[in-house]
Amino acid sequence: MAKTKPFVSDIENIRKRAREDIDKGAMTAGYSADRVTVIKLLNHALATELVCVLRYKYHYYMASGINSQAIKAEFLAHANEEQGHADLLAERITQLDGKPNLSPEGLLSRSHADYVEGEDIVDMIKEDLVAERIAIDSYREVINYVGIDDPTTRRMLEGILAMEEEHAEDMNTLLEQLGKKSEPAKPRSAGKSAAGKRG
Repeated sequence: MAKTKPFVSDIENIRKRAREDIDKGAMTAGYSADRVTVIKLLNHALATELVCVLRYKYHYYMASGINSQAIKAEFLAHANEEQGHADLLAERITQLDGKPNLSPEGLLSRSHADYVEGEDIVDMIKEDLVAERIAIDSYREVINYVGIDDPTTRRMLEGILAMEEEHAEDMNTLLEQLGKKSEPAKPRSAGKSAAGKRG
């Protein structure tokens, strides 16, 4: 027969601690993670999400070809979801009494994912799939690091990880479908007019 562990809580002490350092908001004495490291990791994740937003947006605007409309819609949906992840991360950073690093300077060096435009629609999807795979492994590492020391951050990251896995599966499915249709459509050329091509 399993022993039951009694739940013991010193509510008076919890009440007392809640009144101390009230200016720290959600940061109580019970927070046991390395806050500075967690904020740094979340800022790297934030940079990764922002780079992903920009890459998906570029792909949305530049994709062309006979099957591009459905793929463009997928790119846009993913861009919006990555922006939602960025918002969650920035909010959590502020809850941990940190500052979200939204500066464009150094964004790529903080990001785990690269910003690659791709030569055609197949390349675009491949680059998005690579970036999603990088994000998946990065989030797993941060989740393992946080462990049980910060359950709120861990749950948030687990939710984002689940969506990144979905995104990777979506990109993989698109690649398989395009492989069957064999359509490596070139993206729209930027700033070239028909007259310019003739001249």
